[in-house]
Amino acid sequence: MCPDEESGMERTGERRDDRPSAQALLAELGYEPRLTIYLASAPGAGKTHRLLNDARFQAQAGRRVAIGWIETKERPALDALADGLPVIPPRRFGVFEDFDLEAALASDYETIVLDELAHENPEGAPHRKRWQDALALRAAGKSVLGAFNVQHLETVAPVAERIIGYPIREIVPLSFLRDADGVIALDVSASVLESRLRTGRIVRSDDVERAASGIYKPQNLDLLRELLLRTVDALTIPVVSPAQTSTALAILTADAPPRAFLRRLASLAEAYDLALEVTAVEKVDRRTIADVAREVDAALIEPAAALKSGRLDAVRASFVAVPCGSFAEKVLARPIDRDLYIVDPLREPLVRVSEGARHPYGQSAGDRLRIGYGKLTIYLGAVAGSGKTYAMLDRAHQLIDDGVDVAAGIVETHGRVDTAAKLEGIEVLPRLPSGELDREALIARHPDVALIDELAHTNATGGTYAKRYDDVIALLRAGISVITTLNVQHLAGLGDAVERMTGKKVREILPDAILELADDVIVIDVTPDLLRERLRAGKIYPPERIDSALANFFRAENLAALRELTVREVMRARSRRRPAPPFARIVLGVAARARDAKLIERMGRIATRLDIDLTVVHITKTGTLTDPPILDALVAATRAARAKWKLVVAAAPAAALLAEAGPADTIAVESARGKHRLFDPASFATGLVRAGARELLVLAPRD
Repeated sequence: MCPDEESGMERTGERRDDRPSAQALLAELGYEPRLTIYLASAPGAGKTHRLLNDARFQAQAGRRVAIGWIETKERPALDALADGLPVIPPRRFGVFEDFDLEAALASDYETIVLDELAHENPEGAPHRKRWQDALALRAAGKSVLGAFNVQHLETVAPVAERIIGYPIREIVPLSFLRDADGVIALDVSASVLESRLRTGRIVRSDDVERAASGIYKPQNLDLLRELLLRTVDALTIPVVSPAQTSTALAILTADAPPRAFLRRLASLAEAYDLALEVTAVEKVDRRTIADVAREVDAALIEPAAALKSGRLDAVRASFVAVPCGSFAEKVLARPIDRDLYIVDPLREPLVRVSEGARHPYGQSAGDRLRIGYGKLTIYLGAVAGSGKTYAMLDRAHQLIDDGVDVAAGIVETHGRVDTAAKLEGIEVLPRLPSGELDREALIARHPDVALIDELAHTNATGGTYAKRYDDVIALLRAGISVITTLNVQHLAGLGDAVERMTGKKVREILPDAILELADDVIVIDVTPDLLRERLRAGKIYPPERIDSALANFFRAENLAALRELTVREVMRARSRRRPAPPFARIVLGVAARARDAKLIERMGRIATRLDIDLTVVHITKTGTLTDPPILDALVAATRAARAKWKLVVAAAPAAALLAEAGPADTIAVESARGKHRLFDPASFATGLVRAGARELLVLAPRD
């Protein structure tokens, strides 16, 4: 497979395990009934719009689709979307009309659109709740596209009641979401919802002020958005391959104080964008562990029997942490097929003294506080085809309707008919002869809002800036607000995770700090099944690329992993809290090998995510450089990673590397390749532990 030009990735290894089952493939192709739920943070987030859009997509694909129950509230855009879709006539229950389940079951429609799943049905209906109707439809062989707001979820309702100040009476059980085939987050910024509220698109004009002082307070909407993303993240189905899981596992032993250990690991797990799980291989106080696990938002799990012998292949996590001691040596005696963190359980967590020590946009972030700078909104998706550009254009039309001056600096339709149609009615500025954004013309035009697609794009040579995101920063400084799009794999700090999960290396990257610079980051959430369906329908790539994409990058497990990264990265970007890093500096030991340049690059990304310094150390026993070109390449990789290089002459490499690390530092090395044999010498990582290292990052080799 050739490099994917749109997503800026290239293949680094062939991975053909964990293919979807025959039943899963039948469901994906539409031969099995599916229940898909669109979950919104608040009323007005666009549930009905999304339901009707996806219903029309299914109808165009040849499925028999009907509207069971929606309320367009006489909005022209929604009426236009609903036009042409068959409607199951409502049934009268006394003085009320409501969804007619019996008529839907008796019909020959394959997919039923059913809004407001939290709704309580009138007396005389077959079920008390509409969500029960949805389950009955699926059980009868019909697919359902349904939606409701997250505050109606039983696990969210108690918190939501405190946020909005009134009781929530219509409740949906969490088991219903867990039983669904797909749950999609409809993420909308607080400013957009406030605009829709003020322009009468959500409630009647005489209810606007009451709503604005309740659920639509910006802080309330932000909390509900976080609850939405946490809910969807928790429901994401994990993939089977350990390399592709998004989980870190902390393994406790009897001599490890759990609180300090888990707090330090939690910050590292966050940097890796991993969910944290905790288990124990020796007898420990389970109640204490459970209390600490709750403090760091970790799940307590039972240990696998084989884990007690040090076998990491007995667990599914992609990152494992163990306390320094006899169990750590037991683990090191076996092949390491995932990243391992050996932790000094007695070392206290660091206190973060300053923010942004390695922040590449520190000056820009400070400038943004000044009056007159534009606002940056990023639509973030998992992969190409998730609908970022379409959502950006849809928002542009809403702004234009509200009287805002909007111009498109650069929009890539990639030949997609729906996207091109959405661009109609929006002013599009001419590009430069090279096909790139004409930044100076856009500044001269000076619209209120500029649309700039594909933020990670690398500009053609010869321009002022090498990357499009630098053009965007120039526009912000000129006082122009920007709405842009980005796929999560292009964030530099996630390159390691993306390569581990998908087997592909990202070519076009930009600093993670761009999300912190943004005024708002909005998730464009799509399930893997829907993405693969769009791909088959020719809405993402041309026909000649579809089969290759389905068999490689667009495999379901890759898409699920990237979706998890997207949700977690947005939660991380929105959080004002930054945990202290687990160590002050990383000291990376490298050999005179060409492949270690990639190891430096990889560790540089981790150091940037943790906002700490990196020192790269090469130790030679004789002081003679046997391969100067390789050493030059390692030094160049170190500079590119914004790290320090140090060459040390010493007879005992393990002891010398240990001497380079301070009391608050952690040493990092790559684990041995291949299998251990009975009479093989101990690995270099084992030698470091025996030499006295109490903190060690052992990185699994990459092809």
